[in-house]
Amino acid sequence: MRRLLPLLSLVLTGSFLAAVPAPASAAPARPIAYTQWDTPAELRSGRLVDTRVTRGTIVQTKAPSGRRKVDGTAYELGHWLSPWTKPGFALTELIGSWSATTTGDSWIEVSVRGRAAGGGQSSWDVLGRWTSGDTFTRRTSVGGQGDDLADVNVDTWKAPRGMASYQLRVSLARRAGTKAKAVVDTVGAVASRLPSGPGTTSKPGVARGIVLDVPRYSQMIHQGHSPQWGGGGQAWCSPTSTSMVLGYYGALPKAADHAWVGAGHQNPWVDHAARMTYDAAYRGTGNWPFNTAYAAPLAGHAFVTRLRSLREAERLIKAGIPVVASVSFGRGQLSGAPISATNGHLLVIVGFTQSGDVVVNDPAASSSAGVRRTYDRAQFESVWLPTSGGLAYVIHDDAHPLPSSNGTW
Repeated sequence: MRRLLPLLSLVLTGSFLAAVPAPASAAPARPIAYTQWDTPAELRSGRLVDTRVTRGTIVQTKAPSGRRKVDGTAYELGHWLSPWTKPGFALTELIGSWSATTTGDSWIEVSVRGRAAGGGQSSWDVLGRWTSGDTFTRRTSVGGQGDDLADVNVDTWKAPRGMASYQLRVSLARRAGTKAKAVVDTVGAVASRLPSGPGTTSKPGVARGIVLDVPRYSQMIHQGHSPQWGGGGQAWCSPTSTSMVLGYYGALPKAADHAWVGAGHQNPWVDHAARMTYDAAYRGTGNWPFNTAYAAPLAGHAFVTRLRSLREAERLIKAGIPVVASVSFGRGQLSGAPISATNGHLLVIVGFTQSGDVVVNDPAASSSAGVRRTYDRAQFESVWLPTSGGLAYVIHDDAHPLPSSNGTW
């Protein structure tokens, strides 16, 4: 169905924007640039249409002129448009990220367009329509957008010809005549142009011997839960991994938020995370930015990026930040895994052994007792970097700031 159908799921703006060459240990080069608009000055660098920046967030003006009907309901619209952004290479893929909250019947829609390296400009393509809850509007990706230079595969914008620059648009919508409110705190995107095939295994770095105390949750104990949100079990690796990281920060949702799960359900916050990340069009909980958008208001910060090797993950681990990674593998490719194969699976990198092998919390284990695993470094990079492009969720709180970056965060 998509990039990696879950069998078990299954550069900051300004001086940080420039693409930095991959480390010498990585071959071939892996151009990646994450760009983020977060501070009041960064948000004001964009174009405001019936919106304003207040207290470091984007909100609609009191009387926006734009209107749009969705499923027969009229909504008042405002927009924020980023500056045109050049990653420093001809990007072929882009994944957006955002942190926002919505109240009442309100939602946001994040879109992107690009200017091709060889000339021409694409139309706007929707990366996602998102809401904090699910009472009024369905959280959804949008298909059928391959009409010109680019297309969206669930959550990933693909531009095979290569784009020299891109522009993001965030549309804020509230039901006409109501006090519903959408508030956008952060907008970002990771652009990449990745080589095909495996690279060389990276050498162990700064996190040897560090293992973070991340709680261990199994997705499999939820088998059969909430069929309207994916049915638990093998479908919930992404919200289970996201929940493990939130649990590490003490940032799980309040008991009242998951009281609907009912008594007798172990780790009910995982059920809640599945519901709050469910993509109605994709019909699953593995939409990457939907997971970080869920986590961001709880932990404080969250976004999707790509890492060039485990050495970059090690820098995050040393800073006390676990990393959710997307892997894919066949039989015999990842020794010690609780499953023999998967075409798309999320797990949490929690540390490294003294020799540099990868310590993970793998939610595919049948119970929490089996979640903690150690994987061979070379095997792990071979099922992570060439498959998802080194995709990672970076979720952190104020007590664990990001270390200095070379462009991937």
